[in-house]
Amino acid sequence: MFARILVANRGEIAVRVIRTAREMGIETVAVYSDADRDGLHVRLADEAFHLGPASPAASYLNVERLLEVARQAGADAIHPGYGFLAENAAFARAAIGAGLGWIGPHPAAIDEMGDKVRARRAMIAAGVPVVPGGDDALADVAAARRAAEEYGLPLALKASGGGGGKGLKVAYNAADVETAFTTAQREAQAYFKNGTIYAERYLVDPKHVEIQILADKHGTVVHVGERDCSLQRRHQKLLEETPAPIAAKTAAAMRAAAIKAAKAIEYDSAGTVECLVSGSEFYFLEMNTRIQVEHTVTEMISGLDLVREQIRVAAGERLGYEQNGIVLRGHAIEARVNAEDPASNFRPVPGTIQRYREPGGPGVRVDSAAYAGYSIPADYDSMIAKLVVWAPTRPQALARMRRALGEYDIAGVPTTIPLLAALCADERVAEGTYGTALLEPFAAKLFATARNGAVTSSRAAAPSREGETIRVEIDDRLYHVRLVDLPPAVRASQLPAAPRMQAKKRAAGPSGNDVEAPMHGVLLELSVKEGDTIATGAVVAVIEAMKMMNEIRAHKDGVVRAVHARVGETVEAGSKLVTLE
Repeated sequence: MFARILVANRGEIAVRVIRTAREMGIETVAVYSDADRDGLHVRLADEAFHLGPASPAASYLNVERLLEVARQAGADAIHPGYGFLAENAAFARAAIGAGLGWIGPHPAAIDEMGDKVRARRAMIAAGVPVVPGGDDALADVAAARRAAEEYGLPLALKASGGGGGKGLKVAYNAADVETAFTTAQREAQAYFKNGTIYAERYLVDPKHVEIQILADKHGTVVHVGERDCSLQRRHQKLLEETPAPIAAKTAAAMRAAAIKAAKAIEYDSAGTVECLVSGSEFYFLEMNTRIQVEHTVTEMISGLDLVREQIRVAAGERLGYEQNGIVLRGHAIEARVNAEDPASNFRPVPGTIQRYREPGGPGVRVDSAAYAGYSIPADYDSMIAKLVVWAPTRPQALARMRRALGEYDIAGVPTTIPLLAALCADERVAEGTYGTALLEPFAAKLFATARNGAVTSSRAAAPSREGETIRVEIDDRLYHVRLVDLPPAVRASQLPAAPRMQAKKRAAGPSGNDVEAPMHGVLLELSVKEGDTIATGAVVAVIEAMKMMNEIRAHKDGVVRAVHARVGETVEAGSKLVTLE
């Protein structure tokens, strides 16, 4: 078994891995960027090392620096968590090449499933049903039009190296094909450095169901049930449950297909096979070669610690049980509590959490790295916490989730809690008949009266309070120093609080001639140039903020008089993008 693991991630998933490792008697090494010095994962790990600036490219995506830290810290394995480098085969190979254990599947499996075109071909060869579509890259718009004629409309144009809804555009009619193709290709190149696009039929309002797989290096493959992940915004999940409310016969067939898929690529870790379910039919969508955000609900009904199983398998241990050794009991639901404003099209809102109280009681679990005074960075995902409940039956689980959401108290930033509570009370959710098309129209209707309101986020800096212990960073290594023999007046607990910065007030809505950035982020697309005539509501730009793409639209008709930003730049909230006349 490993003695010391470097957790190459941040936030909630880093905390999750650290806790399991500690129970297993394994030491942990945390890494952090400038934005994460006060992160809970930094405080909980046995040792912590600074990576670099807040930008992911300069910190959590910096392979050379991560491997250097692993060597400095004496780690013998790396756990990548999810996101960042978790499904990066090159990073897995580099870690293995450096003599480190890789807590994930073998790199060839990551490669095979990371390319969606190759994954489709592999699943077809294995006899797993796939969504009707093509297995070849689309060379140009003309090829996309031919695909629309062959597979029908609506047509999904998807990035081969994509995921999480990035690089996915839908053409609902023939006139949409060119724009959908070019936008998907541009997005795919920006996010994944791979502009390869393929086409498949877009299923209208299917269920998105995934099967949890566990496999060891000795040929044992089991499933741990399925999860319904259909409640999504922008193709990113907000609420998940297990077992999925689908026909038992369909669930059994999906479980068998998932095991077949994992065996076809000799999979050897925790992973998920994602499918779309339409009626009684299901189709392979993709395979995630990592631990999933929503692994928690599977743990609640199975009693397994999936992170522990990941670590055991990576160390070469056998699972030690067959399929009949896994017993699934009750029902579990996970709700993602994000720092987003659902009333403003789920705009992510970084800021400081001023008050934080988690719910509790029977069958309630919270996975989080948040606390009162924690500042949510604009550079990363907007998730604050995962609220998970278990109960013997689905109706009891929904009631427990509603109760727990009502107890959650977070002040300082807007959250998805009001939306989640309303969802859990909706008749379609109660009946389990919902699909992927439900959430966004539901949210738009729910918050229609608040659509034009603005949310002011606090950016107050919170002082660090650790009793008689101070933290000192020397040569990028973080040390915890206990103060002794000091006069009472200079003890850490009596140091004055750091001054708080006043939040900048923002106008209630757009006005004047300037189209402004509503949030801090990276300008991913700029759709206009000087001299263009645009109409109210036209997309002017796309800004990536907290791992979400946000379309910035014109608030009035006009002609573009000046362009103030460039694609690839980081823009601040309130900064001018273009000026109209």
